[in-house]
Parts: sequence; C-alpha cells; structure tokens
Amino acid sequence: MSKVSPESVESLKETLKQEGYKLTPQRRAILNGIIKSEGSHLTAEELYDLVKIDCPEIGLATIYRTVQLLEDMGVIRKFDLDDGCSRYELNHQDERHQHHHLICNRCGKVLEVQGDLLEELESIVEKEYNFKIEDHSLKFYGVCEKCAGK
Repeated sequence: MSKVSPESVESLKETLKQEGYKLTPQRRAILNGIIKSEGSHLTAEELYDLVKIDCPEIGLATIYRTVQLLEDMGVIRKFDLDDGCSRYELNHQDERHQHHHLICNRCGKVLEVQGDLLEELESIVEKEYNFKIEDHSLKFYGVCEKCAGK
C-alpha cells in the first residue's frame, strides 16, 4: 500500500491536534487508502473494502466517521456523479476550484480533467451578474475511448 508522505502525516497530525483529534492507526489506514486510490473516486463502502485488506479490524462505521471528519477538515472532498452515491477524493490545496470530470455513460469510468478551463467564463459571469464565484463543479457525460471502440 502506498504510504502518506512524512510531510503529509505531520501536517495532518498537526491539523487533527489543533481540532482536538489524534491520528489513530485507523485514520492513518483510511488516509493511506484514499491516497492509494487517488483518481478512483471511491465511495465509503469501496474505501472500506480497500482499507480492511491491511486493517481487517476496521468497521464501516469508522470509515464513515473518519471520512466525515476528513471532509470537515478539508482534507478530502465529497462529490456526486448523479448515481446516488457520494464519492471522495483528496482535496489538493493548490486547486482553486474543483477539477472537472468526464463520466462514461456505458462503463461508468470517471476521468479527471486537469486544469481549470472555466476561469474566463467565471470572470464574465462574475461581472455580468455581480456575483463572487467561490467554486464550481463541471461534469461531462459521454462515452470513453474504450467503450467507443467496441
């Protein structure tokens, strides 16, 4: 399993400590699972299946509580792909906005679009409507390369 970098662990420990929490072995295992699966957009149940391989004593309730805690702290971000499931991904501090997603209607594969392609449009909308945009989310639905080739 990929490990959290020592800098990330120390930063998270400090953040947890400031909030009155400890970086328990279970929380560390969950964070490792999230990092290991980066780009996979896991549900809490999928994360549970991944984490219990290396931490068999962990319970699903611990996953839910820890995911909520990490989301509240801004370590991870929850998003919805309109499939009735909440999914989670790391919240990178260098991203001003959420990145965009490409979702295949056939196989369900999710690809991340890197780069914020909406900055110019955002600026126009802010000026036109006198509205300060803090974040946005954009999802494209279609057919991935693999499914299109079938």
